Amino acid sequence: MDEPSLLDFVKAKLMPWKYSIPEELSFDDSESIEEISISFDGEGTDIRETSKHNLYLSWKHLRLFFALMLAILGQSFLEPPDRKVSVAIIFFFLSLILVVWAAFTGESFFDYQNKRITKTLEFDLSSKKLSMLGVSMVFLVLAFFAFRPNSSNEIYFNFLNVSLWALSLFFFLIALLDLQSIYEKFREWKSIYLRKEIIIRITPWLLVVALSTILVFYFRFYRLNEILGEMFSDHAEKLLDVYDVLSGKYPVFFVRNTGREFFQFYWTALIAILFKTGISFMSLKIGTALAGFLTLPYIYMLGKELRNKWVGLLAFLFAGIAYWPNVISRVGLRFPFYPLFVAPTLYYLIRGIRQKRRNDFIYAGIALGLGLNGYSSTRFLPIIVVAVLVIYLLHRQSKGLRNQVINAFIPLVIASFILFLPLFKYTLVNPDGVSYRMMTRLTSTERELSQPPFEVFLENLWNAETMFFYSNGGTWVHSIPNRPALDMISAGLYLLGTLIVLIQYLKFRNWEDVFLILAIPLLMMPSILSLAFPEENPSLNRTSGAIIPVFIFIAIGFERVFYSLWRVARKWKSKIVVLTIGGVLFLFSVLANYDLVFNQFDKQFMAGAWNTSQIGSIIKGFSESTGNLDRAYVVPSPHWVDTRLIGINAGYPTKDYALWPYQFDQLNFDQGERLVILKPDNFEALDLLKTMFPNGVLYNYDSGLEGKDFYIYHIPPTIIQDLNLLNP
Repeated sequence: MDEPSLLDFVKAKLMPWKYSIPEELSFDDSESIEEISISFDGEGTDIRETSKHNLYLSWKHLRLFFALMLAILGQSFLEPPDRKVSVAIIFFFLSLILVVWAAFTGESFFDYQNKRITKTLEFDLSSKKLSMLGVSMVFLVLAFFAFRPNSSNEIYFNFLNVSLWALSLFFFLIALLDLQSIYEKFREWKSIYLRKEIIIRITPWLLVVALSTILVFYFRFYRLNEILGEMFSDHAEKLLDVYDVLSGKYPVFFVRNTGREFFQFYWTALIAILFKTGISFMSLKIGTALAGFLTLPYIYMLGKELRNKWVGLLAFLFAGIAYWPNVISRVGLRFPFYPLFVAPTLYYLIRGIRQKRRNDFIYAGIALGLGLNGYSSTRFLPIIVVAVLVIYLLHRQSKGLRNQVINAFIPLVIASFILFLPLFKYTLVNPDGVSYRMMTRLTSTERELSQPPFEVFLENLWNAETMFFYSNGGTWVHSIPNRPALDMISAGLYLLGTLIVLIQYLKFRNWEDVFLILAIPLLMMPSILSLAFPEENPSLNRTSGAIIPVFIFIAIGFERVFYSLWRVARKWKSKIVVLTIGGVLFLFSVLANYDLVFNQFDKQFMAGAWNTSQIGSIIKGFSESTGNLDRAYVVPSPHWVDTRLIGINAGYPTKDYALWPYQFDQLNFDQGERLVILKPDNFEALDLLKTMFPNGVLYNYDSGLEGKDFYIYHIPPTIIQDLNLLNP
């Protein structure tokens, strides 16, 4: 007979009227199994110590698993459209009871230990180092004055100010970096490169990492040219700014559309050159998809640093396939630059504190400084960095090291300020231009607050904290309106992971745990602080920095649940069952997120977006055949296409094809055929065209999309010649 498995035991517990517990799985106290407790050293590697404990397999070993099932079941009642909040709360509460019960009855899988590293954290400030630091500060001052505004108070990058700025950063790094450790790492890489043959060991871990990377890469770049399928007005602004860069204009701050930081525009210009995609939607999407993808290794490393490599890999995987980060990475706007710089900032900062690595504080400062030039939501990141320091100093782990860590923060601040210098100078010159967008959301600059500020804040805080389970907001261009930000499996794991980390903090008072918990609302503050426009909260773009801790919580929940099962699975058959259950849950998450991104989001976005690419292709074909780009026009209508996008899609990014009805006389100025595109319900413009050009031919273009058809009014060249004879 086949040996009974853990699945047989689960079936017996769930359906006792049908199955009985196999005798082989009814251990008594005299039997012992090996229990593995996981602790954590300063380098982020697993330390596995084995000990013998008398255990018997009972349902208490499945409490975390049952808690997860209850959490997922509860989340299923919060899925739109038919929601049952009260039922969901009952299941969440039962899940909470199971987790707390397991934690406070001595279950060791709640335990983990962070090995304290007591080495010193000091910077070598010899006279030579101090002199180079002084040189850096001199170049910094010179760069500050070299970033001079022109007559219109705009500041541009040029050879002089960029050179001084770069020299300031160079001498700062030479002065304070631990160059010896960098040199040793370089020698190690060099020795590998110079080997006549490179031996790669194919291990199970390497295969898992490779397959995970392939899956994540697929989710981030599959059908990138189709999802998103159309541009909207914000993209026109961005591509015109990229055009300025490629045309030789290098602003420090881009003033179109209430103003934007510079990073995305230079990044997209580089993408357009490298991938030969030009001024196009694809250039924007490749740039932001790469930004989202490059965030994931830092999520892995931070998860590994805080727990173990499995938590890191699971966070990498769940964040890689999730609907939330995938959608904001495909929009082509600056949204993914927030998590892109939050992830390395937090990783290097936390590793620097935990492992006393002085270079890490400088790397964190560089990431922070770059991030401040990326997306306005990152302006809250310096406050979070300070919060890390304060939380650490308030905990016992900082005893005897407080002065060292405080001193290490000084290079972090200097490094971030050096990178932020151009925008800092622009802010001094044009403070209103930089702060306008932020102030319109935070204050009554644009609209009066509907309630007292603190009441709005608390309501926003609640809506943001519950967006993972209930509603991620109503912005259709970068989310599926009014659905949870997480799929059912991930939401259940997030709830469980949060409870586990909270319990671990209560038991061990590790500062990293309380920071992980507080990091989520802190990183969502750019959305929560939308006090004048509370309907814009929550939003997946302004909360996107929270992707990092959220998916680490999800990974912790998954790892703890299946570790608790794995440690009691005595035989390989039982272990395979555990792996199968975990794999099935992950597969459900993959399929759910695939449907959310590639089906539901795509369908609802295309239903709301206007088909400017189709109109652009019509004009492009016309200009390349019998007409030219100056003889095609689009008649604007309220709440219809952005005519600038027509030019971009047609391949003429600086041409606006708008022609208002009062400008129709321009159609008589030149001989040749004309093409006029208009919305079908624009009866006034259509009647005027028929009156002016009675021999014109009207076509209805079938877009294949409901409500997106448009009219093409073709004016033959002979008609224009006759009109010119009548009106010499």
